[in-house]
Amino acid sequence: MTSERDVRILRAADRTAEAWKNGGGVTRQIAAGAPGPGRGPATGDFGWRVSLAEVAADGPFSAFPGIDRTLTVVEGAGMDLTVDGVRRAVDERFAPQRFPGDVATDCRLLAGPVVNFNVMYHRATTRAEVAVVRGDLALSGPTGVRDVLLVVALEGAASLAGPHLDRVRLGTYDALLATGGEQGVVHLSAEGRAAVVRFAPVG
Repeated sequence: MTSERDVRILRAADRTAEAWKNGGGVTRQIAAGAPGPGRGPATGDFGWRVSLAEVAADGPFSAFPGIDRTLTVVEGAGMDLTVDGVRRAVDERFAPQRFPGDVATDCRLLAGPVVNFNVMYHRATTRAEVAVVRGDLALSGPTGVRDVLLVVALEGAASLAGPHLDRVRLGTYDALLATGGEQGVVHLSAEGRAAVVRFAPVG
């Protein structure tokens, strides 16, 4: 991250699919950020990462040491997870679920493939907030030079406008990424559901 304001539109059509090693699905990365100076290494060279994961088969999730994750089902009937030996039903769409990414996690699909909105972040370096919203909202933009605001249209279209942003329309799975300080207020109008994700450094 730099100290300069930066607002980018990230189109779903520009993403490429990465197949999982176990063959159970594919991931399309939306955005990622490196850990800040002096914050220590992060698994996989990211301080945070946001993606859409298509899960096509039952099986274990990959382990990411030091990582927490927030997972939101956006397509499909959901999953029956076993997280560190404890069963957890993830069967409600657009309901974020938080759990450690470095414990044994096994997935059983309830009724066919699902698409998950996946937010991962290194707990030693990064704080994260994830909400799924709808309607018209005024969102405070990033204030610190390493703060991040990410808005992703999860269901239907969304439009955004702000002092450093001409009005823009997002289609399903398009995203807006705002970084740097003093971005002002971003006005969001979500026709369906949109994810609002905030990242900030720990400490």
